[in-house]
Amino acid sequence: MNEFYRESGYLLIRDFLNENEVLKLHNVIAEFHRLWQKDNATYYAQSAVNSAYLTNQEYLNDRQRQVLFDFIASEKLMSIVNELISKQPCFLNTQLFFNPVNPKQSNYWHRDPQYHLSVEQQKAALSASDVIHFRLPLLDEPGIELIPGTHKRWDSTEELEVRLEQNGYKNDQALSQGKVIKLSAGDLLIFSANMIHRGLYGLDRLAFDILFCQPDPSVIQFVSNDSLPTAEDLISLENPDAFDNTIKFKSAENKAAKDT
Repeated sequence: MNEFYRESGYLLIRDFLNENEVLKLHNVIAEFHRLWQKDNATYYAQSAVNSAYLTNQEYLNDRQRQVLFDFIASEKLMSIVNELISKQPCFLNTQLFFNPVNPKQSNYWHRDPQYHLSVEQQKAALSASDVIHFRLPLLDEPGIELIPGTHKRWDSTEELEVRLEQNGYKNDQALSQGKVIKLSAGDLLIFSANMIHRGLYGLDRLAFDILFCQPDPSVIQFVSNDSLPTAEDLISLENPDAFDNTIKFKSAENKAAKDT
């Protein structure tokens, strides 16, 4: 498992969740999505394809948040997280991916870091810390298209021109090395945020992503305190290591900031 991910940058586990597990998550996440759409009606209607911070207190009550915390900190999931991030894995965020309202809206090739890093910084990020998506489709969907191995190599000329829309290319054009992975409810797709990839729209797409990272302060600084469980919540969790690590590193950052 670990070796395949290291080489390819992704890992697919079919039927990771059973129907009851999918339904339990879906009931909570569908409510988050309903409230989020209502609160972000204009953005949703115009272009949105994802939302974030599902474990925040803004849209879910304590009982609903606990369902998400319980799953994220389950030994079933954390055993895989610990295998892929062997040293102090940290919880980073949650996201929800869905179809755009406009059926003609195009998807787009990207690396996640491109939205806050320069091209040179993106290159450097390939040898730095890794952020890993754990994607759980809650309904059958077309899935994702990715380019295996690009989590640790730079773009080819074709890939760079399409991804960054250079020399007249558009970021929704086909790439010769693209690999389509169709997903069904209950599957688990693990992939590096550094990898060149794009979501595929269609069907009733509703994919719940949990992001984990290595203990890198430059990444953990973006964690929302509101998205973390309380000390009381942590006690009841099966394997709270990823939450514990994030809380510990954020606390150390805050202390260092006060001391300077």
